[in-house]
Amino acid sequence: MAGRIPQHFIDDLIGRTDIVELIGSRVPLKKAGREFKACCPFHDEKSPSFWVSPDKQFYHCFGCGAHGTALGFLMNYDRLSFPEAVEELASRAGVEVPREGGADERAVDSHDALYELNARVAKHFAATLAADARAQAYVARRGLDAGTVARFQIGFATNSWNDVLRRFGTSATAVRALAGLGLVIEREGGEARDGERHYDRFRDRLMFPIRDARGRTIAFGGRVIGDGEPKYLNSPETALFHKGRELYGLYEVRQSRVKLVRLLVVEGYIDVVRLHQAGVRYAVATLGTATTPEHLKRIFRLVREVVFAFDGDRAGRAAAWRALQNSLPEVREGREIRFLFLPEGHDPDTLVAAEGADAFEARLGDALPLSEYLVRELATQADLAHADGRARFAELARPLIARVGPGVYRELLVARVAEAIRLPADRLAALWRDGGDSGSARGGAPRAALPTSARSASDTLRRHRRPGAAGRRSLVGQAVQALLHFPSAAATLDGALIASLSRVEEPGVAILRELLDELVRDPARSTAQILERWRERPEGAHLARLAADEALVTDAKAAGAEVATALARLAAGADKRRVEALLAKSAEGGLSNEEKQELQGLMAASGPRPQSVRPH
Repeated sequence: MAGRIPQHFIDDLIGRTDIVELIGSRVPLKKAGREFKACCPFHDEKSPSFWVSPDKQFYHCFGCGAHGTALGFLMNYDRLSFPEAVEELASRAGVEVPREGGADERAVDSHDALYELNARVAKHFAATLAADARAQAYVARRGLDAGTVARFQIGFATNSWNDVLRRFGTSATAVRALAGLGLVIEREGGEARDGERHYDRFRDRLMFPIRDARGRTIAFGGRVIGDGEPKYLNSPETALFHKGRELYGLYEVRQSRVKLVRLLVVEGYIDVVRLHQAGVRYAVATLGTATTPEHLKRIFRLVREVVFAFDGDRAGRAAAWRALQNSLPEVREGREIRFLFLPEGHDPDTLVAAEGADAFEARLGDALPLSEYLVRELATQADLAHADGRARFAELARPLIARVGPGVYRELLVARVAEAIRLPADRLAALWRDGGDSGSARGGAPRAALPTSARSASDTLRRHRRPGAAGRRSLVGQAVQALLHFPSAAATLDGALIASLSRVEEPGVAILRELLDELVRDPARSTAQILERWRERPEGAHLARLAADEALVTDAKAAGAEVATALARLAAGADKRRVEALLAKSAEGGLSNEEKQELQGLMAASGPRPQSVRPH
């Protein structure tokens, strides 16, 4: 269901959502006047500094500064991406998320039916596990307790060729759905056996449902409990499941409500489950594939640190090296990628069982940073004791570092390689550059700086102060803040007064004008709706900070009067400066006829100004 989510739908979704109800379902809120308060869920505190406004549909913590809309809360608290947060709110509201140029209603209905079918099959697997003594014995032998089994919805697929097919393939349409989800496989040539053209994919396996951000089962992973091969078997790519994007255990990580600092990436389902059971509740696993850039993008939306844990054998080292290579395009300052190699004969499952969570987590502190692992691995392929080996080392490192985007981290990585080959960093960089590696082809271009207009507007929306007016914002800041707190105030303003902003050249006035035009053209019902419209804009974060500050006015009428006064003063100031400029030019060398007429008009208009606010 690709395609951008329409802004009008987000507006409507915010209008349908009660932020008090949403946050109250996760955080105990207490009424305090017209608002609600609680101890902040984003930092440790003993007295409440977290406030939720039903009027603004906005939350703010006066302790740590966290603030945002209902969507922002879901993104921060449930650790969802923006589209996932929209999906969650839409699910609560009982509506489907439309996409511009996206799927039609029939496709949406089809996906809903597939989610529901996966859920029924997962429930069946769970019931089968509870009734099968052999599978129960295997679970006990692996050290999984009943609570963990229930939390991860672990089940069992019997050693049957048609258990799922017989139970859920009750019609040709149902069989097609099962095949589309990869739960059954069509026999070669489509030949029927015992009247059936399909057979179950998963047989005699412990079953691990793979869930998306909303907890819906999108696929399965199966671990054989006997001597069969392959040891692990995953669902194929389907309409619901793309293994290069998904991480097993990520839903459970989000549900654990632990303060998330890092993610630990391991290789197996049971590794994840045993780590969570032991208290290491930030473990996830890739799904039978190497770590992809898309995996890392998802990880770095949640945390700034990731540790890969691999077995210390040859296969583990090979998997770690693939992970490093795929990680390079996502490396940059502010992100940390490290590698942990476990003792010979251990995987995370057995190691955490043997030494406990504290000792296991202590090992994470000794994990190798990406830069050190890169140098150590390349050193096994080149002899640094002589010049020939060091030259080979540099050539091995060069294409890898070219995949890192320009920035501080890349410069430091070049310096670390230069240190290993005993060459000055600037000399190595110059040699690589002269050799044709500009870093742009594979390393990516540097991030574009904000346009000057955007930077100046953003800066103006910070706490600019007028001389001699302590505690007061600039006129532009006052007007923007009043509109954020009371969007309906825009409807009370005279059009000519809004148009007068075209004469004003104060920093940030372009943002004020755009905000006014937007609110007149498409009124917003709450602060939250405005902020969601500006979410992707450079100024959006500054608007959110303005919205978090206490309002200087108490209702829409007063807000309208304040904005009108600010606009009138801005226009008067612009007119005064223009008059002064024209008079100075007249004294120096004269004015054109047009300039003389402009000056006369401005001086004639310097008397009492017309009423700025339309009567209600």
